Amino acid sequence: MGFVKFKEEMAFYEVPQVEFYGAEMLTVYFETKPEVVARLLPAPLKPALMPIGAAFVANYPRTNFGVAYLESALFLLTEYDGVEGAYCLSMPVTNDMALILGREVFGYPKKIANISLKQDGDRLEGWTERHGTRFMEIKATMTGKFNDQAIQQVLMERQAAQPDTVVYNFKYFHAPERNGFDYNPRLMRETVQMRPKSMKMGQAEMTFRSSKHDFWGDVEIVRVLGAVYTVGDNTMMPGAIVAEADPQAFAPFGFMKLDAMRPD
Repeated sequence: MGFVKFKEEMAFYEVPQVEFYGAEMLTVYFETKPEVVARLLPAPLKPALMPIGAAFVANYPRTNFGVAYLESALFLLTEYDGVEGAYCLSMPVTNDMALILGREVFGYPKKIANISLKQDGDRLEGWTERHGTRFMEIKATMTGKFNDQAIQQVLMERQAAQPDTVVYNFKYFHAPERNGFDYNPRLMRETVQMRPKSMKMGQAEMTFRSSKHDFWGDVEIVRVLGAVYTVGDNTMMPGAIVAEADPQAFAPFGFMKLDAMRPD
């Protein structure tokens, strides 16, 4: 092994698809405002019919790329070319290899953070913090019923019809000349196959805050809809580039992977 790899060594750095074994995921669904969704979605993504978002905290005890780590994420429901999916606004992680794989291959807006997920019977708590700010907190009790039982039925019917999760991200690099991007930002679509071995539903409360570097408070929570706690195996399938964004129009959205570089 060295800086330059022989052909047979290159296989140690590639996996055909990303596998998570025994993944614990606490996901909370919430309603936001249509104007929030419209403001935060870059073109060519469009708002879905319902202004719904989701946030999760996850523990991945074993993967096929050699690391165990924790992760959290914030999504808004969106649509492109008739295919509904989830647009990822933020995805903090606790491991650098998980960050590199997610950002450089799939375009996820990942940053290193401190993350916690703890369970005490049917009660679960999760949080994420960076630079001294705890900008996401979740508390859930697995009662079997959502905060909003009507939405619970709708979400469960949608999940039964489409158990896999479609995710949208943008892949881009800022140009070394500091005058735009290396190439037009590329909209990527990928599918995550979810195979839960156990699933519990319940009621939740959730808080978002913003800091100088992380802006979860931009997403207003009108009401929390409910929580789902799953344990199972997940597979990130290979993605595909489905569109390009206009670089000038996308420019204001191109800083989700960076912290502020100038002092207050």
